[in-house]
Amino acid sequence: MERCLELASKGLGSVAPNPMVGCVIVHGDRIIGEGYHRVYGEAHAEVNAIASVKDPGLLSGSTLYVNLEPCSHQGKTPACSRLILDRKIPRVVIGKADPNPVVAGKGLRMLKEGGTEVRTGVMEKECLELNKRFFTWHREKRPWVLLKWARTRDGFIDRLRPTENPDGVSWITGPPARQWVHKWRSEEQAILVGTRTALLDDPQLTVRHWQGRNPLRLVIDRKGTLPGHLKLFDGIAETLVFTSEPGKVYENAGCIQIPGSTDYLPAILGYLYEHEIQSLLVEGGAALLNSFIRSGLWDEARVFTGNAYFGQGIPSPVLPSVPVHRITTGDDLLEIYSKMPRSHATKRGEFKS
Repeated sequence: MERCLELASKGLGSVAPNPMVGCVIVHGDRIIGEGYHRVYGEAHAEVNAIASVKDPGLLSGSTLYVNLEPCSHQGKTPACSRLILDRKIPRVVIGKADPNPVVAGKGLRMLKEGGTEVRTGVMEKECLELNKRFFTWHREKRPWVLLKWARTRDGFIDRLRPTENPDGVSWITGPPARQWVHKWRSEEQAILVGTRTALLDDPQLTVRHWQGRNPLRLVIDRKGTLPGHLKLFDGIAETLVFTSEPGKVYENAGCIQIPGSTDYLPAILGYLYEHEIQSLLVEGGAALLNSFIRSGLWDEARVFTGNAYFGQGIPSPVLPSVPVHRITTGDDLLEIYSKMPRSHATKRGEFKS
């Protein structure tokens, strides 16, 4: 199962909205086949693993390991449970059941009714952690939300900069930390900033310093004041603007109107849920980050502390928990925070597209 998870993780950033799945086939004490789900719309892990077995005659005496319940329905690819039965694989070990109601237990039932010996719940916690985006989207009815920011050693996230005449970006972290951020962008489906960050930092929000696909760029512009020369409107990556300004049109960007009386965060998360966006990276600034924290609409936070001092400025957000991991990268400290999932789904807001 550890090998399944290792294989599955190779699909991060390329299989969403599908889950990351790895599969290993064992005959006796020897691995005879393995595979993983590589790209959304292409063959599932079980299909790739079975196809990799050089001697198909061994399958009838083998055990198939997979970190998520095999699918039982015909979608973009055939049902994996049916393939396992057709190849007469007698034993299947599963890490975790699939929360997708289209699957949810049906794959297990199909295998058992077909005479397959099935074991579940192996390394279940690790299987859940790997596909936290997929599970959050199904259970909470919203994307998995990752908050990210950098703060100085004296606790500031930014200098005091006027929006009409900003001095440019005040870097807090070094190049290694900034490269990590580009890697994270390649792993999540969407990225969000607020109006102030768009104006002051003029970010591109792409993966220039890492290999991978650009996330869907999202920006909040309640009053429709963002100028068209910003890098967010350069057409390099798909961009959406959430605004309350009627009839607003943006060049190289789509426009999603949210009524002014509507709570923006649930509305944005509701829109992303409806469009199968399972993960969202929020890159600040302080006001937007604090809104997510106060609302409890976050799942993980990654906070850099850089080797810089501002003396005064905009205070860093404060999380209601302690870090679960600390990592040093260059001269910077990365702290990772985790929030336990809520027991009920987020109420979605009103939006129009």
